[in-house]
Amino acid sequence: MTTAASRPAVRGPGMRRGVGGGLLALARAVGFVGPLLAGAALLAAVAGPPALTALGLGRLIGNLVSHGIGTGNDTPRDLLAALIGVGCCRFVLPAALLAIRRLAMLTRHLSARWCGVPVASAYAPRPAGPGRLGYQQRMSWLLGDEGTWRDLAWLAVNAAAGPVLLLVPATLAGTGVVAFLIPALGSLAPFSGLQRLVPPPPFPGNTPLVLAIIGLAFAALGLWSGPWLLRGYGGLARLVLAPSGQAELELRVRHLAQTRRETLDTGAAELRRIERDLHDGAQARLVAMGLTLDAAGRLIDTDPAAARALLIEARDASAKALAELRDLVRGIHPPVLADRGLADALRALALDSPLRVRVTGSLDGRPPAPVESAAYFAVSELLANVAKHAGAHAAEVDMRHSSGNLRISVSDDGAGGADPRRGTGLRGVERRLAAFDGVLAVSSPAGGPTVVTMEVPCALS
Repeated sequence: MTTAASRPAVRGPGMRRGVGGGLLALARAVGFVGPLLAGAALLAAVAGPPALTALGLGRLIGNLVSHGIGTGNDTPRDLLAALIGVGCCRFVLPAALLAIRRLAMLTRHLSARWCGVPVASAYAPRPAGPGRLGYQQRMSWLLGDEGTWRDLAWLAVNAAAGPVLLLVPATLAGTGVVAFLIPALGSLAPFSGLQRLVPPPPFPGNTPLVLAIIGLAFAALGLWSGPWLLRGYGGLARLVLAPSGQAELELRVRHLAQTRRETLDTGAAELRRIERDLHDGAQARLVAMGLTLDAAGRLIDTDPAAARALLIEARDASAKALAELRDLVRGIHPPVLADRGLADALRALALDSPLRVRVTGSLDGRPPAPVESAAYFAVSELLANVAKHAGAHAAEVDMRHSSGNLRISVSDDGAGGADPRRGTGLRGVERRLAAFDGVLAVSSPAGGPTVVTMEVPCALS
């Protein structure tokens, strides 16, 4: 679920210790270098046009004041610099600000997955209106948003402190291996060629044993500090990028107002559906049954055979009306859900599916009834999507409850390519979960598999 202030839908793995955890942390730290360099380039793209405009105009005005109009050899150059700066402000600056926002969102995602530090996001919504935004509207929206300035501050802080937190462990480990361990290993006969490749450092007492001890110490220090500094990098990102309490509260209120409105609209639409089903189905059959019984009452003395046929027809109509009412009640709140709970209801749902559906996991209690109903119908909608659109042969439903969250995953072996923006019922599932502050994460690469994960905060009874 995409909201103005959101938490990560799927939490990343925690920081691991030991040699494996250190190597993994070093690899992830090196992976952060790409966003760091991209951020430095975008920061220059944002700061450059205003600086170039101000410099060109300042030199042009100073030249005109000093020498007058039409004089001064630098006037054309200063005028050209000012015009280039204005053009970059017009065309480059908005695109750079939007790219910075995407880069900040990538940093939040990587911080949660690689550093184990989730970072909330809070941006002002895009102004409503048809078509593309004009330049003034776009710049007012971007520059008037506190989130934009947090992103710019993060780029500056990241350019200054990021290399220290990210590259110091890798530098320590690399120095220990290359500068000390390789020369120490080269003292052995089978590896003598390594000393020609990396000669031993020229200091007194650089025996192979001393080099090996120093190299192991450097490498161990780098591997030990890697996870801690990587987590510190995530903490620094959260310190700069996380919204203030007031901003997060305002966006939280806006998100709750939006989800309440969507919930009311969904409830009204559901009531209209129930009314339509009752009017066109059971009510019509009951009216027809009343007319049939009335006709049978008039014929029972004069034509008993015809009256008997009408009574049989009325009995069949009553059975159909009862079946329709049961289906309607099952669509509102299935009896198996009320009687047996969510876990057994999902197993019954899997048995009714045309696919081979495997249900795994268990729940130690029952969620609140509204959450239980929302989760049941969300899984029902997802399985229906799998049967209609995925071209899958089998699906799996996994349910868990941990850390105060109900988490249900629905996966299939279909063709993939599911996207909430293209409909297929996923937007309806998002709206259903949003009423309970739930989130929906979709992973559906082309060719499959598709994994849809729902997470709803709740307690079990």
